[in-house]
Amino acid sequence: MNKHFREVILKATGATDLFEVNKIQDLWSGYGVIMRYGLKGGELPTVVLKHVKWPTAKNHPRGWNTNLSHKRKVRSYSVETNWYSQWHMTCDDRCRVPECLVLEKHNDEIIIVLEDLDSIGFDVRRQSVSLAEMKLCLSWLAHFHAAFLGKHPEGLWKVGTYWHLDTRPEELDVLDDQELKHAARAIDRKLKQSKFQTFVHGDAKLANFCFDRKGRNIAALDFQYVGGGCGMKDVAYFIGSCLYEEQCEKHAGALLDSYFSALKAATLEKNKGINFDVLEKDWRDLYPVAWTDFHRFIKGWSPGHWKINSYSERLAKEVMASL
Repeated sequence: MNKHFREVILKATGATDLFEVNKIQDLWSGYGVIMRYGLKGGELPTVVLKHVKWPTAKNHPRGWNTNLSHKRKVRSYSVETNWYSQWHMTCDDRCRVPECLVLEKHNDEIIIVLEDLDSIGFDVRRQSVSLAEMKLCLSWLAHFHAAFLGKHPEGLWKVGTYWHLDTRPEELDVLDDQELKHAARAIDRKLKQSKFQTFVHGDAKLANFCFDRKGRNIAALDFQYVGGGCGMKDVAYFIGSCLYEEQCEKHAGALLDSYFSALKAATLEKNKGINFDVLEKDWRDLYPVAWTDFHRFIKGWSPGHWKINSYSERLAKEVMASL
């Protein structure tokens, strides 16, 4: 860590010294690292440091080493700093996110210093989940969507999610499924035309949720692709990150019911003053559209991916037939 960043962190936390505890993970495609640091002399025992530095050599795991890809990643880190400086405080305990302690940019480096969720009890990560745990994550998403319903995503992605069509022309160009390729714009347009726009997390996969040990409370991480959109984009993506095709067929209906039950309670709590029945009808109709939107991306980005399955293909055929 360079001296400037070290001094900024010590000043912000009131600590007298800091030391490396462990590396949590490397950032995607060589753009930096997430570290845990211990603090001496301050109130906090540890913090998490997201240290972004533009790589000198591009190293995308799937070969997407283009200038457009680099620009998208640079923009994503700018969005994340804006999220933590302008928006994250809107989230309450029902859609918990880490507190941000430091945001600093210096030359071609960015640091984001966050509250260590592990140190306050959110120290469990899941590689697979029960339906009850899925419903807990969907409740988080429902309260998140309710909190930002109708707000303008200033400083964030105008349209959130990392697979948004306007940011993924290269993946569309190589898509072999010609019917899906021709329908891509219409699918994107249907999602944009929903009367009920909110903020979407943009990468609401299971790996970005942190559980407490009792499995009763969760928090979420990673806001590089937060922006405007229909909440179904997060919901469809999350369910697809947890379940295989047979499970999707079996459980999607009950999971959607659970999400909308939580969303109704959250909108009432926040006095949003909307006709919830109209919102629910609109978003339920858009669930397969949102699923197909991601399916379009994954078929172009990684044609052999495990998420390309008969459930996704069936939903996509139904959506394209309805356009």
